[in-house]
Amino acid sequence: MTELVKSPALGDEAPAPEKAVVSATPKQISQWGEIRHRFVQNKLAVVGLCIVTLLFLTAAFGGFIAPYDPQDQDLMNTLASPGGEHLMGTDSLGRDVFSRLIAGTRIAVLVGLASILFAVLIGVLLGAVAGYFARFADPVIMRMADVFLAFPMLIGAMVIILVTGRGITPVIISLAIFSWATVARLLRSSILSVREMDYVHAARALGASGPRIIRKHILPNSLTAVLVYATFNVGTAIIGVAALSFLGAGVPVNIPEWGNMLADGQAYIGIQDHLWMFPSLFVVVTVLGFAFVGDGLRDALDPKLR
Repeated sequence: MTELVKSPALGDEAPAPEKAVVSATPKQISQWGEIRHRFVQNKLAVVGLCIVTLLFLTAAFGGFIAPYDPQDQDLMNTLASPGGEHLMGTDSLGRDVFSRLIAGTRIAVLVGLASILFAVLIGVLLGAVAGYFARFADPVIMRMADVFLAFPMLIGAMVIILVTGRGITPVIISLAIFSWATVARLLRSSILSVREMDYVHAARALGASGPRIIRKHILPNSLTAVLVYATFNVGTAIIGVAALSFLGAGVPVNIPEWGNMLADGQAYIGIQDHLWMFPSLFVVVTVLGFAFVGDGLRDALDPKLR
């Protein structure tokens, strides 16, 4: 109600000026903004993101960072200790360890990302079909997934590589073949719950086809678990390629790769420990980086899991 006051000049009553009301409307935050905020709040996730970013930059610009050609040999300066001209020493052929580690980063990133990408593509396709057409396709696809899950990944990958021959491409294919089954199972379980939602029933009632419902309504709401798994499993794939190379069934020995460097350095344990310590450190830090990012994504995408 407006308050009346007397005017000093005229003596009559005049309406008092109303006070301005300032309404503070809360700033609207998008869904991706909330996810980003929750991710940043996880300190280990930020540390992992920094490690992964540094890894990608090293893989992309390694040729400008490495002080030497990773294949150059200096037979007059073999097994040099870290320090001086060679930051991390040299190996038995006089090759710079630091330059070879940087070159191995490219192999790790390439194999890790490519194998997980292929595994996710296969797993998403088969998992979506098994989850949506559960009555007909689910038994066949899930029994096939059980067969691949029954094989240890390294043993199965070694069998494929022994048949096809060593190389980067056979390693990528073999790791992908023995990783898709987990992706398919994760997506199938998500789809089995999502397909019973009201909006899926509404789309089906309006005459939408099965592939369209999967593509437009089910997959976008079911990929959270797959995304988290893929992030975690990049580190697993990097361990896999290093283990295969260490066992003599991965990348050819003439290519600078972390597993090959570990295999070369095992003969010098207790003598020149830098030959195995630095490759091991690179593997451990890289895998921890992807694990931290995956853990942060899981918490950011679904806070109820924290």
